Amino acid sequence: MIPLSVLDLATVTTGSTPARALRETIDMSVVVEKLGYRRLWVAEHHGMPAVASSAPAVLIAHLADATSTLRVGSGGVMLPNHSPLVIAEQFATLEALHPGRIDLGLGRAPGTDHRTARALRRSGDLRAESFPDDVVELIGYLLPREGPTPHPFANPGSGYLPEVWLLGSSLFSAHLAGQLGLPFSFAYHFAPKLLDEAVDAYRTMFRPSILLAEPRVMVAASVLCAPTLEEARWLSGSTALSILQRRLGRMDLLASPEEAEAHAFSPEELEVVEETMATHIIGDPATVREGLAELQRRTGADELMLSTRTHSYDARVASFTLLAKTWGLRALTSP
Repeated sequence: MIPLSVLDLATVTTGSTPARALRETIDMSVVVEKLGYRRLWVAEHHGMPAVASSAPAVLIAHLADATSTLRVGSGGVMLPNHSPLVIAEQFATLEALHPGRIDLGLGRAPGTDHRTARALRRSGDLRAESFPDDVVELIGYLLPREGPTPHPFANPGSGYLPEVWLLGSSLFSAHLAGQLGLPFSFAYHFAPKLLDEAVDAYRTMFRPSILLAEPRVMVAASVLCAPTLEEARWLSGSTALSILQRRLGRMDLLASPEEAEAHAFSPEELEVVEETMATHIIGDPATVREGLAELQRRTGADELMLSTRTHSYDARVASFTLLAKTWGLRALTSP
């Protein structure tokens, strides 16, 4: 079985707070490390009340302190929101403090709405057309320096190189990851339609680099595992209601299954939810295991990353625990 990893958004649920969500993400890192998962990533989002992971580098520092073998990192940092030099120094600092355990996943989307993106970037240009150059510039700060370079000196920087990934949900990101010779993580959990085409394009375009000799693919999927199919479906009601709220422009906290059950979904609303969740892998351990195995067979992925959002922290722990057992994660060696 290939390695499994975890994507955590520090989800803020109804009745909870950002502080509690962040604490639960740190606690989750300890749990999944013991279960045998390879890495835990947190994603940069802004202006979303249900997502507290707006400052990945800060949170990653706490995750690394709480664990000892788990790889921790960003999935991802939205690079157009930042100066490449600032991100290079942040992640080189993390790598210097926790050598060999830091991942830097980079994305080109804003991770928020246009109004918030403008506030983050202090610029009206939201097209991120400089993203390829920014990625190259950032990596340039981190590679060992040999003689003069066109870049300023980053400190920490040169020689403190985290594992750099390119994230994407489009063919643009797939092509760029291949051309730059970077590992590629596809966001199947929220953009499933281009999965096969993007993975094929990445492998076709791949050129070996100083960072990577052969193509390396990770696929992120929405997964929820419970002892029974019925319980898993009931727990997934929180996600169903969240999907509907986002479609209506409401950025609410993640609702409980009870709150979702009390919502009277119209036929039109059910159609939206069912279409969006058709690629989610939800069920008992055997069902989820087969769903993930089929996804791996379909894509040839080298690793799968699981995004599991539930109202209850205990339900998330149970989902990762059940899946670790049925997948046989304890048999995997640490990276």
